[in-house]
Parts: sequence; C-alpha cells; structure tokens
Amino acid sequence: MNRCKWCNLKNPKYIEYHDNEWGVPNFDEHYLYEMLVLESFQAGLSWECVLNKREEFKKAYDNFTLEKVCKYGDKKVAELLENKGLIRNKLKVKASINNSKIFKQIQQEFGSFHAYLKSFSSDKIFYETDKTHSELSDKISKDLQKRGMKFVGTTIIYSYLQAIGIINSHDKNCFLYKKEK
Repeated sequence: MNRCKWCNLKNPKYIEYHDNEWGVPNFDEHYLYEMLVLESFQAGLSWECVLNKREEFKKAYDNFTLEKVCKYGDKKVAELLENKGLIRNKLKVKASINNSKIFKQIQQEFGSFHAYLKSFSSDKIFYETDKTHSELSDKISKDLQKRGMKFVGTTIIYSYLQAIGIINSHDKNCFLYKKEK
C-alpha cells in the first residue's frame, strides 16, 4: 500500500497518524486546539518529533484543557521546561499559553474556532499537493499574528490546516489521495 513520501514506515505512530488522522476533516474544538498547540511546537522541527511526544504533551498540558492551560503561570512553565518528554523550548512553552488565551478570545468572538477558520475557508476543503503554504495559510497566519499569537507562521498554519483536514494534501500515489469533487 502506497503512502505519502513523508510517512516514516518504520514508525507505527506515524503510519497510524497518516492513515487515520492527517487530512481527515475534524473540526471538534478540543481537537482544533490540541493540534494548534502541537503544530506550534513543530516550528524548526519535524512533525514526527512532535508526534512521538504527543502523549506526553497530553499529560503535561492537562489533556489540552483550554481553561486550565490559559491559567498556567510561572510554576507550570518551569514544570513544563523540566519535562524531558516534551520539547523544552521556553519561547514555545510561553507562546503555547499565550496562544491558548488568544484561541479562547477567538472562540468568544466567533462562537467557535471552527467558525473563525470558516471565515477564511468558506467551509471549503482544498485539495492540493507539494505546497508548504498557500494564500489561505498566509491570511490566517497574518491574522493570528496580528492577534498576538506566536509560532504560527504560514508554513505552520499550512501544516495545521492539513492536519485538521481543511487542506487535503495526500500525494498522488498515496492510497488516500483525493481530488476535488
């Protein structure tokens, strides 16, 4: 069975993620939040590195409970930076807390984070391959940065949109490849 070229076939977590999660539309608010936090940690690293630490992130970030993460203070930041199971980058850890507060503000403003994303995507699924950014990711990234989020450049946001299924980017020879209908 052919999979996307980026999928490390020696890593069962990566195969599971590729086959059952990546590119599958999932607009549950909790999932949208989890993936935004995880994607922001990817900056400068491989997604595989983040994916391999996902379970530890879930534990350390209170199962990505937005209300709890928004209240994290200096003590929790220090705890996260000591956790060897995480990506221990102080700027990313602090950004994850700041971004959580902004995520919550966006939910309050738009009714949901998904509604915010739809204001850019018009609730459309995009089918494209071999890109690292697009007009859509450029616009969302710029807006999130304007709102004060960090580690949400256009490449990270493009990866995020792929992860949550707004952009379907499976390689043409991948068994999950789909064309626009």
